[in-house]
Amino acid sequence: MMNKKYIWLGLVILVFGVIFIPDIYNRLTSGNVVDSDRHSVGMPTVAEEELLTIGKVPEFSFTDQDGETITNADYEGKVYVIEFFFTTCPTICPVMTGNMLKLQRKFKDRNDFGVASFSINPMNDTPEVLKAYTETYGITHPNWHLLTGDLDAVMKLSNTGFNLYAGINPEVEGGFEHSGMFALIDKEGRIRSRADQFGNPIVYYDGTTNEGTELIAMDIATLLNK
Repeated sequence: MMNKKYIWLGLVILVFGVIFIPDIYNRLTSGNVVDSDRHSVGMPTVAEEELLTIGKVPEFSFTDQDGETITNADYEGKVYVIEFFFTTCPTICPVMTGNMLKLQRKFKDRNDFGVASFSINPMNDTPEVLKAYTETYGITHPNWHLLTGDLDAVMKLSNTGFNLYAGINPEVEGGFEHSGMFALIDKEGRIRSRADQFGNPIVYYDGTTNEGTELIAMDIATLLNK
């Protein structure tokens, strides 16, 4: 009896190998298993009508890396992502920038996609410094504006406008601290987000993690292609 069981088990393993292993190998070598399977686990695509509306984006007006005045009106008709950062940040900012670059690569051919990166250290982050930062990190999308201006104005925009914490703290490395979240804005200037498993809005997307970046990328694509 035991020998028969082993024979049947061997046949099952053999059939599995013949049928499935070549397909698995092809998917691994082509990279499809990384893009289609692993990253999508537990993160379903949601329809545009399922994305919640959190509120209107606050009005803003700042200067970008090219010395141009950029306002929220410049983003009308675009799906864009907002973050708060500073160029000398030694902790989460390089991670956030790296994740934002992933979005740049994914939507590099979309003129209706954009990014607004607000510096919370405008005393240091002049347009010239921001321009150098774009060159260091390879920021090339024409609608990705790194913005600087009045300190009180940017702090108000972060803390009151978006309710994303930013502040001066001499006790922390870099002298400033801020949220690592990304805000998603639709073409009508509305803050959008998906809901969590309990139906509550996540409001913002974690810009310090691969999962948060993948989630916002999925929802950007939904809003662009609605």
